[in-house]
Amino acid sequence: MMNNDTIRGRMLPPLPERMRPQDLDGYVGQRHLIGQGCILRNMIESGNLSSFILWGPPGVGKTTLSRIVARSLGREFYTLSAVSAGVKDVRDVIDKARSNSLFSSGLSPILFIDEIHRFNKSQQDALLGAVEDGTIVLIGATTENPSFEVITPLLSRCQVFVLKSLQKDDLQVLLDRALKTDEILKHREIKVEETDALFRHSAGDARKLLNILEIVTGAFPGDAPVVIDNKVVTSCLQENIAIYDKGGEMHYDVISAFIKSVRGSDPNAAVYYLARMLDGGEDPLFIARRLCILAAEDVGLANPNALLLANATFQIVHTIGMPEARIPLAECTIYLASSAKSNSAYMAINEAIAVAKETQMASVPLYLRNAPTQLMSELGYSDGYKYAHDYPGHFADLEFMPSELSGRKFYEPAQNKQEDGLRTRLESLWPKYYPK
Repeated sequence: MMNNDTIRGRMLPPLPERMRPQDLDGYVGQRHLIGQGCILRNMIESGNLSSFILWGPPGVGKTTLSRIVARSLGREFYTLSAVSAGVKDVRDVIDKARSNSLFSSGLSPILFIDEIHRFNKSQQDALLGAVEDGTIVLIGATTENPSFEVITPLLSRCQVFVLKSLQKDDLQVLLDRALKTDEILKHREIKVEETDALFRHSAGDARKLLNILEIVTGAFPGDAPVVIDNKVVTSCLQENIAIYDKGGEMHYDVISAFIKSVRGSDPNAAVYYLARMLDGGEDPLFIARRLCILAAEDVGLANPNALLLANATFQIVHTIGMPEARIPLAECTIYLASSAKSNSAYMAINEAIAVAKETQMASVPLYLRNAPTQLMSELGYSDGYKYAHDYPGHFADLEFMPSELSGRKFYEPAQNKQEDGLRTRLESLWPKYYPK
């Protein structure tokens, strides 16, 4: 009898590892990169490999794709995790690459760095020389925007490839392949009656899909027939997902609770969910970014200092790292949760964008246009513009909207002490927009 742990007395790795593809033909998804004639496939087939960064959500095949590149080109493959590696580890790998026999023949080894966004500046600086002189080909993997997390000198030496969440058709291919080819599952009687819950909980993540499939099939004893439907999947997950998973669905549940607690002005719940995330290993910069968004979207003009504090928190967390970063994160969380709230700026820009999409051809009034040439001056550009500082109170009564949008209002001050003052001023300046 076989089970999910052993086969003929041999311990087996988890299903996602057993199903990891070995070549591009077995790789599912990311056709915009590895399809025929696409950029990454061309790079592999030509052998002209340069450093690159794979940016995408968890479970879309960043590590797998990196290994396939190395295997396809016959390159030595070194791997580091930015979570645990330091500058010394980086330098050790570079020294090993320099002494590698393959390098002497012109084939630079590949250094794969998982979660490269967690490397600090000194760790990234340690890579620069080796990437620049070709000692290594760097492949970085990140779930965060590399423009914010990778230093400019290193980013300029790497191409950035964006990976997308797997679509339903991709997940179906993975499911069918696992049931037909896995050395355990192919011997079991498995009937899939529904896939909605299976795919919904997978959320475009191949690793999660296969983990769920292993959990569900493992819930049926021995060689008993397996029937997979939405109810079975949901039941199995409720029994097995009991810890915070920073790459899984509970991750989104906890960050959602954190955001809503800050928005709902409950500092105690907010700091509790902050602690949950930190204890679960969440990237503190991920949290700091969400605090910046909260400060702008939910505190907004009710307390403009909140955005300054959130931005300062992001910079401090980036500088000092954990465990000390927990303190400014807690300070900012408590401050934002306790602050007055306003989403007036958020609502204003959303409505303005919606209108802008429909009025892209609306003419800017001539008196608001620049007149850098004689012809433009003769055509009336800038003619009639009133320079605000030349008028009492530094205000000139002038129509700034395109004629077809005259009188259209996007910003509505919320009811709070800070914006009450803004409303009073706007009522005196723009009575057609803000009548008393």
